[in-house]
Amino acid sequence: MDKLCCFNASYSGIRSALNYGKGRSHEGIIKYGFCLVKGKANHPMEDYHVAKFVQIQEHELGLFAIYDGHLGESVPAYLQKHLFSNILKEEEFWVDPNSSISKAYEKTDQAILSHSSDLGRGGSTAVTAILINGQRLWVANVGDSRAVLSRGGEAVQMTIDHEPNTNTERRTIENKGGFVSNMPGDVPRVNGQLAVSRAFGDKSLKSHLRSDPDIRDINVDANTDILILASDGLWKVMANQEAVDIARRIKDPLKAAKQLITEALEKESKDDISCIVVRFR
Repeated sequence: MDKLCCFNASYSGIRSALNYGKGRSHEGIIKYGFCLVKGKANHPMEDYHVAKFVQIQEHELGLFAIYDGHLGESVPAYLQKHLFSNILKEEEFWVDPNSSISKAYEKTDQAILSHSSDLGRGGSTAVTAILINGQRLWVANVGDSRAVLSRGGEAVQMTIDHEPNTNTERRTIENKGGFVSNMPGDVPRVNGQLAVSRAFGDKSLKSHLRSDPDIRDINVDANTDILILASDGLWKVMANQEAVDIARRIKDPLKAAKQLITEALEKESKDDISCIVVRFR
């Protein structure tokens, strides 16, 4: 499903190399599309994703994730390969998804830190969504990649942006002996370096960072129509409701994901931008 291409200039102004694709659930009721575009920074693309449906015994799982790396692509690439498998390997997953997601996030971070000589000094945010049998949705995040749900057209933010300057996150950083810088013209940063307060990896900052996720679950009902997962390259320039309004009016979720990125670029987002749109009906 994944494709790497260049849109020509005729497609809504996107001229950058893209990774995009689409798919659907076994019954074909739930459809998804994804699109990733490299930003203007002078380094390789650091966003990775997962978007697929898998059958495990009698269960169908939708697995969706955005991993937004920094200081290299090794950590998000590792997460793309290992995080979901680590979650599903937890013995209690089917009876206690919350605990299993939390344990797997922590174990995966420990594995990344123990392989830092190979993976480098960088890190990554993560937002993951697991859809169980099309009926129950579990969303987790570390960092500022975000999941937004549309229920009857109303945007519901499913995740918490882990930014250093919020009271809870700042208190944790300072209690661990770190500090939050607030330089004029710059965003708040942990120890003057990292613009998120939770992340995978970042071994040099880990004593002042958390990697435990915030987790939320919800029943998928007749009002649940759209799920959007995206990196902060989208959310820096677009409000939740605006993104939902765009995605809802375009029936094809791949076209919706492309349109969200097009509009983020028109709003002059310069970061890597990654977006998954899931349409439930």
